[in-house]
Amino acid sequence: MNGINTRRGLLIAVTAALLVIPFVMDDTFILRILTEAIMWIGLAIAFDVIAGYTGYLNFGHGAFFGLGAYTIGILMMQANWPFWVALPFGGLMAAIVALIAGIPTLRLKGAYFAIATWALSRAIQQLALNMEITGGPDGMRLEAFLNPVLFYYLMFGAVGITFALLWYLLECAPFGLKLKAIREDEEGAKALGLNPTKLKMQAFILSAFPTGILGGIYAYWITFIDPSSTLGDMVSDQAVVMVVFGGMGTLFGPAIGAILIFAFKTVFWAYLSEYQLLYLIILGALIAVSVIFIPNGLWGTLFPRKNVSKRVVADIPENSAVHEEGK
Repeated sequence: MNGINTRRGLLIAVTAALLVIPFVMDDTFILRILTEAIMWIGLAIAFDVIAGYTGYLNFGHGAFFGLGAYTIGILMMQANWPFWVALPFGGLMAAIVALIAGIPTLRLKGAYFAIATWALSRAIQQLALNMEITGGPDGMRLEAFLNPVLFYYLMFGAVGITFALLWYLLECAPFGLKLKAIREDEEGAKALGLNPTKLKMQAFILSAFPTGILGGIYAYWITFIDPSSTLGDMVSDQAVVMVVFGGMGTLFGPAIGAILIFAFKTVFWAYLSEYQLLYLIILGALIAVSVIFIPNGLWGTLFPRKNVSKRVVADIPENSAVHEEGK
């Protein structure tokens, strides 16, 4: 109970602070930094749906982000759609690609799934590099709309809604327990009457849709996108580090990991921007250290859950909602 109260108190305090920051701070640079930090929190928790709760490491997460960005860019600049009309289609495009790609890739497990999703990301990046409608390697410039406070609240609202929805689905509703059952013992989940293929597909789409929305907001906010910045490996790589370091299979863990890793990235690029390779080496080392010394991540180490290492399947009563709804 103390752990639950701590999490709730922390969430309320952070939310209240973030809501009032634009009113008490008239610094565009700081507001821009906070906007990007909030975006990374959203990307991390969306990534954790398929990685932490379901147990499938998705190295193509950045592809959904880029798809959302390019969908918004094309609809706004080529079709002259208003941003507010185009925005949902960024998430929809990411969800559709997740649905199509998930049919073959979700049949794979472990490293095979990770490699397949990485290949998907590279394929989409190559398409963007060679298609005229995307601007090719030169990228695409969007119409500038200079309102940092609006984008701050827009990003905050998108991530807040995502967090609330995922909290309900993964921590309160039976859906989260079903995913954990698959993560711990997929064959055992089948024996209990669950449909792992259907559940994994739902988790994949649930991870992709908000990622596409955040990509669309980012594109309009940053006003310029290109294949290397929105479809490159860096988005996926940093999401992996944030989630592993913060704590997989939780929502607070990836959020904490996102804040800490983004803070480190900001300081590093401010003073050591010429050492790009060193930054990647540090990210890789951080994953290794996390896996070896804090396998449950920072949040899981500070607030351990009971029976984390035990099979969730064994704890599901036969008359539970999982059996009734999972068929």
